[in-house]
Amino acid sequence: MIEEYRTKIKEATDFIKSKINIVPEYALILGSGLGDLANEVENKVVIPYAEIPNFPKSTAPGHAGNFVFGTLSGKPVAIMQGRFHLYEGYSPREVALPVRVMKSLGVKVLIATCATGGLNRNFKAGDIMLISDHINLTSLNPLTGPNDPEMGDRFPVMFGAYDTELRELAKNIALKDGVYLQSGVYAGITGPAFTTRSELRYLITLGADSVGMSVVQEVIAARHSDIKVLGIGTITDMALPDSPYHAGEEEILETANKVGPIFKKLIKSVLAEI
Repeated sequence: MIEEYRTKIKEATDFIKSKINIVPEYALILGSGLGDLANEVENKVVIPYAEIPNFPKSTAPGHAGNFVFGTLSGKPVAIMQGRFHLYEGYSPREVALPVRVMKSLGVKVLIATCATGGLNRNFKAGDIMLISDHINLTSLNPLTGPNDPEMGDRFPVMFGAYDTELRELAKNIALKDGVYLQSGVYAGITGPAFTTRSELRYLITLGADSVGMSVVQEVIAARHSDIKVLGIGTITDMALPDSPYHAGEEEILETANKVGPIFKKLIKSVLAEI
């Protein structure tokens, strides 16, 4: 199992290296409706996931399904235009495969973004949330099974999964740029069904400030690989249990698109200062 996974990572890495001439020390995973940032990359090389050996196929709405390499804010970057999710039928290791490839390519810092539903009543749709921590409610983990010591420790510590210094940097930049930034705990669920009212009350009781169907598996793999993580979510709707209405897919993507310019400004400023 370890050798098979190593082979998959190496084949994907070797293919990508044959197409690019940079060492991308910084990576971004762009969530639903946030993929436009990749269009601002300079000297870019676009590689569709479908061309990369062993990569899953991206089927989620609002996910272009490309790996984009080049320069953004003066930094060499690898950008995922869309990600893979458990609800698409992929295993945790498949969801985390791009993170392992990032590590092999030279990535040291990952900015993981997502669209997320707000649970904190002080939030509103359109806010940007700095992820301070997460709660893994998927009952799944990309580290399940034999551990490869070349990738990381058998029992990685998840305290500080979202790097404190990077979060402070993002807060200071947001303050300087006039970007209102929330902060909170992200609850990761499997999906694809949205949560029931009772489930939302349960999440709020647990201390979650937002809920979504991604991020967690990638962050676990990143920390196992000793990649520093900054997590940023767009509050695309308020998922409150007493609300008479829950936003659907179209409205969520519409909100993500509206927040796009502010989101892009923040990410580019953070990259420039790292």
